[in-house]
Amino acid sequence: LSNFSLDAAALDSEGRCVILEFPALVLIGVYCPANRDESREEFRIGFLDALDARVRNLVAMGKRVFLTGDLNIIREKMDTAYGDEQLKKHGMTGEEYLSTPAMRMLNQLLVGGRVIGQKDDEEDPAIMWDICRAFHPNREGMFTCWDTKKNARPGNFGSRIDYVLCSLDCYNWFRESNIQEGLMGSDHCPVYAILKEKVEINGSEVDVRDIFSAGMFTGGIRQREWCTKDLLPLSGRLIPEFDRRQSIRDMFSQRSRQPKIGSCSSEIEASGLHTIQEPLQERSILPSVSDNLEKPNDVAPRPPQTPKEVSLAISRPNHPPKRPTVANGISTPPQKRNKIGEFAKRTMPRGKGQPGKTQSSIIGFFKPETLNAIDQEASQLCDSNPEPSAPNARAADVVHITPSEQDYVIDSTASKEGWSKILGKRQPPLCEHGEPCISYLTKKAGLNCGRSFYMCAKPLGPSGQKEKNTEWRCGTFIWSSDWMGNRK
Repeated sequence: LSNFSLDAAALDSEGRCVILEFPALVLIGVYCPANRDESREEFRIGFLDALDARVRNLVAMGKRVFLTGDLNIIREKMDTAYGDEQLKKHGMTGEEYLSTPAMRMLNQLLVGGRVIGQKDDEEDPAIMWDICRAFHPNREGMFTCWDTKKNARPGNFGSRIDYVLCSLDCYNWFRESNIQEGLMGSDHCPVYAILKEKVEINGSEVDVRDIFSAGMFTGGIRQREWCTKDLLPLSGRLIPEFDRRQSIRDMFSQRSRQPKIGSCSSEIEASGLHTIQEPLQERSILPSVSDNLEKPNDVAPRPPQTPKEVSLAISRPNHPPKRPTVANGISTPPQKRNKIGEFAKRTMPRGKGQPGKTQSSIIGFFKPETLNAIDQEASQLCDSNPEPSAPNARAADVVHITPSEQDYVIDSTASKEGWSKILGKRQPPLCEHGEPCISYLTKKAGLNCGRSFYMCAKPLGPSGQKEKNTEWRCGTFIWSSDWMGNRK
C-alpha cells in the first residue's frame, strides 16, 4: 500500500470489501467502484490495485482464494451490449478499449484474458479462473446487469460485470456454473457455481466435506458434532466486546418473572398500610347532559350495579373527611372557565387542623355521597344555561322567488366536463404500436433539465436502438409542452 496514492483508511472508508478466511479457503466479496466520472477515477484505480495486490499475496501464501461480487469491469467486448456505443462515444478502437486500466488489470489477473501488448509486470502471472465463462466460453448475451431506467432487461441489453473467480489450485472443483437471469428483484442477477462432491487433490479424490471441515468429516462421514472449540480465531464471539454476552436465543428462552403475592402483602403490612375492602360502583363520575335536562332536581343516586370487591392499600388520614354541603335551590351564575376546578375545590375533603394541606383519602373518591355532590353541581350548571329559543321569523323578511325571476339552472354534468378539461389528467399520446406512451422527466444537466416528454412504453430491444415495425421500443418522442391532448 505504500506505493498507492491513497492510504488504506481512504480505500476502506466505503466498506466495499469483505474478506472471510476459513481453514480451507479465503472468500472475498467485493463491490468495486463504477466508472461514473473522472472525479472518482483515482479512487477506483486505487481500489482495484489494492484488490489485485491482496489477491496475489494470498495466492503466494498458498491460500485457496475465491473472488466474487460486482467488479464493475467488462472483461471483453462480448460481455457488453454497449461495446459499439462506447467506442463511438469515446472515439476509441477495440484495442484501445481493452487497454483501459481496469480492463487491463482484470485480464492480467485471469487465465485466458486478452492483454494488448506486453504485461505490466512479467513476474505476475495469471492466477485466477473465470468459472462461469469457462463453462460457456462462446456464449453471447450472458449479461448480469441491465439499466432498469430504460427497461433494458426484457430485451437483454446489458453487461456482464458480476463474477465468480477462483485460484488455479481449485479450478476443477466445480461441476456447473451459470447466471440466473430470470430471478428478479434487482438490476443485477445472481451468478452461481456448484462444487463437486469429490474433488481431486494431489492425484487422489477427496470428499469436499473433508476439505472444508477437516477433522469433523472423514470420507464424507461426520465423526463428531460441532462445539465452541471449533470457532475460528477471528470469530466475532471471541472479540472482547462480544464475549459472554447474551445471544438471540436467550431473548426467546427466558421467562418473565412475576411478582409473588405473598411478598407484596408482607411489604404492605411492614409499611403500616391497611387494606380496606369497599364495594365499587361501576358508574361515570358526571351524568350525561340528557339526564340533567330531563330531571334537573333529581339528585337520587343511581341503582348500583354488581359490586366488586376492590382491595386498596391506603393510609387513613388523621381526621375523617367532611362531606361538602350544597345549598339546594340556589343557582349560581354560569362560569366559562375552571368548571371542573370548582368541583374539585368544593368536593375536596379537608381536615380540621390544617385546611388545604391534608391529603384526601383515596376512599373518598369511591363513596356515593361524593359522587352525588358532583351530580348536583352538574345539574345546577345545566339549569343555569338554558337552551336559546329560536328567533321568530317575521313575514316581512320572507322573500318569495317566482320561477320567472330565476336566472338559469346549472347543469352539473356540463360543469364537471368543463372542469375536467382544465384540471383533469391529460391523456398521453399513442406510439407507433397504437399504445399509450409513458411520461419521463429529463434529469440530465443542460437546457432541457426538468422538462418532461413522452416515449414508447415498450422495452428497449437487443440492439439498444429504437426500432420500427418490431415488438421493441419504437422511435416515438414528444415533448409534453408540444402535446395538446384531451384531458380525462
